[in-house]
Amino acid sequence: MKTSINLSGLSLRDLEYVVAIAEHGSFVRASEICGVAQPSLSSQVRKLEAWTGITIFERTTRKVIVTAEGQRFVEQARKVLGEARTLLAVVRASDEPFGGSLRLAAIATLGPYLFPRIVGRFRKDFPRLKLNLGEGLTDQLVEQLLAGELDAVLLSLPQDQRLLTTTPLFVEPFLLAAPEGHPASRSGGPGWQALEGSERLLLDEGHCLREQALAACSPSEAATRHATSLETLKYMVAAGEGCTLVPALARTEGAPIHYSALSERRYTRSIALAWRRSDPRDAEFRDLALWLQRAALALDQRLRLADG
Repeated sequence: MKTSINLSGLSLRDLEYVVAIAEHGSFVRASEICGVAQPSLSSQVRKLEAWTGITIFERTTRKVIVTAEGQRFVEQARKVLGEARTLLAVVRASDEPFGGSLRLAAIATLGPYLFPRIVGRFRKDFPRLKLNLGEGLTDQLVEQLLAGELDAVLLSLPQDQRLLTTTPLFVEPFLLAAPEGHPASRSGGPGWQALEGSERLLLDEGHCLREQALAACSPSEAATRHATSLETLKYMVAAGEGCTLVPALARTEGAPIHYSALSERRYTRSIALAWRRSDPRDAEFRDLALWLQRAALALDQRLRLADG
């Protein structure tokens, strides 16, 4: 019965020797592959056999034979070396931004319109970074971020979660979207506040854009018709069902929708990048925020720099 083994006596280099000998059937060839003198390699393998208490190789004058016990040892050594290489890859990946992988999500009224327009530039500037994108409602995204399921989130300010750090990126104006031919589509026509409540279309509860749209009109005159997504709202506008507020990046051409600029500051939203305050990659997130800021501002002249 073998006594317990102290792992401090095992080295990855010794395992490399054993695997090389098994694969090439020669101590001489293995020493050449491993870049070590053959006597040194032989000596280390004998020490390993003594340390484990098994004979890994049967040595003859003509060839080297792996014993039955040695075969099991070699198979396991290959697995250990494979895991060691994986560990090394992880360590090397830590030299890449965000350790080589970034899980980034945005609120549903921003992600589908921003991500497709910046992902090409992102790939060019960060070719080795694996990017996982997502979208959702603000509360859901914040919950996932705090749970460590996301690395960073693009959301609309204000954000009062004290466990998060936020950096403002840009200010995005809202446009009044009205059906072609609607009074609101004409110069001097009614604005968002002047519309009848029945003509205002809003997103369902949970969307921050809904709250921003409600803040710009009297609650007693709030819309009675809602939609689950911004795209559905735009379809309803195109069908002549009413008017809504649309973020500038979500404007689409070709549909029978007239978009009007709104000059008042309340018809804007401030977009920020948020991450956990406890995350040790703070400097990397600040660099990412600067990159996102520049990329977004290059997309649309209607966007402007957010107040820091």
